[in-house]
Parts: sequence; structure tokens; C-alpha cells
Amino acid sequence: MTQLPPLLLLHGVMMSGSAWSRVAPLLAPRYDVHAPTAAGHAGGPALTGSATVAELTDHTERFLDDLGLDSVHVAGNSLGGWMAIELARRGRALSVCALSPAGFWTPGAPDQTKRAGKLIRVRQLTRISAPVQPLALRSATVRRLSMRDIASHGDRLTPAEARKSASDLLGCPAGLDLLSTTEAIAPLDPLPCPVTLAWPEQDRIFSAAVHGVTASRLVPGARHVSMPGAGHVPMIDDPEQCARVIAAATGV
Repeated sequence: MTQLPPLLLLHGVMMSGSAWSRVAPLLAPRYDVHAPTAAGHAGGPALTGSATVAELTDHTERFLDDLGLDSVHVAGNSLGGWMAIELARRGRALSVCALSPAGFWTPGAPDQTKRAGKLIRVRQLTRISAPVQPLALRSATVRRLSMRDIASHGDRLTPAEARKSASDLLGCPAGLDLLSTTEAIAPLDPLPCPVTLAWPEQDRIFSAAVHGVTASRLVPGARHVSMPGAGHVPMIDDPEQCARVIAAATGV
């Protein structure tokens, strides 16, 4: 029996492995798919002290070690895209597909703080609205409006999926540390493996016009692609497009 190539899916900050619940089944016929929840996130391994991207990447390496996998194809969104690039730097990636990756910024500058501020506001609004969420999220309009900073079509989630997203956000102790990190992506040239950077065209957090330009300078060998109709978390807006972009990036 032919063994399927391993594929690791890494979610964004204040989310969980369930962020890939609509994409993973589309990829499962072609890959051995793993979608863990990151350390310091709801359902993931606990952290001690302040959370850093480096430490989360350490935990992900241990996850691969436990599976007996030396190297894998890696796809990640936002924070997960950043971690995918760091795994490549460490020699653990066969290929990388980073969907709207975080980390292409100057720490403390507006290209980080303004974008992180949007996610912090999402967290604050989610906390304030928690008592009414079970009822409110039954409304497609409410789901779309409440998720407008991270998705163009939040209404495409079911009420149960939207509640799980809110629960993951509020249950993430590492969130504020990661949103205020002083880390950034260091130059990566030459590339240790093929790297695709995918930029959703309706992203309100990290845009190709700002962060993609920085990425071109820091990772000059990467391939850039656009994702029409999708927001910052394209797995919500267009799972099929995500699966196609990831599959093309692996070259399998």
C-alpha cells in the first residue's frame, strides 16, 4: 500500500486545529493530514511563562518527533504560516504554504500594532458578547458581522462552528503574548524548500500590499499567489480554494 505524503496544518492565533475542519477532508485523500492545536491555545499543550512563536514552534517539532516524522509538507494560516516558515528554517519542511502569514513586520511599528489591535478588539468584543452568543450566533448576519475582520463570509460557518471559534478565542491564554510579540520573521535566503505565500485579496489583517512587500524582501525566493474572495482566515471563506492552493504548493 502506497504511503500518503504527510501534511501538517497549522492554525492562526487564538484558534485551534478545528479551524481546518472544512479543509482537511478535502486534502485527506491525497495526504496523511495532521492538524494539531498549538501550545498555549484551547486544547493544546500548556505553556509556562510568556508565549513566543519560537516556543510554539518547538512544541510543533516535538509533535512531529512523536509521530516519527522528520519532515513534512506544511501549510499554515497567519501565526501558523509564520510557524511553517520557521519549521522550514529548521529543516523540517518538504514544502511550505503560508496563507496570510504573520511575522512580516517591524516589531512595535504600525504594520504590526494596528493589525494586532484588530485581533485584540475581536477578542474583547467576543468576551463582552459571550452571554448572548448561543442565541445571537444563530443569525447568519451576526456571524458575518462579528467575523468581518477575519473573514469575508463568516455567515458560511454553522452556528456550532461559530460558537467553537468564539470558545477557542476566549480559551487561548497565549493570545495576548503572541499579539504583542517582539519577534519577527528573519531573512530566509536561499530557501531550504519550496515556499508559497498566499495572500487573500480581502484580508483586513495582513495584506499583500504591505506585508507581501516585506515578505518579498525577506524571503526573495518565495512564490506569491492571490486568493480571490477570501479574508484573513480563508478556511472560513473558501475551503476548496485553500485545498487547491495547498496542494499546488506541495507539488505532489
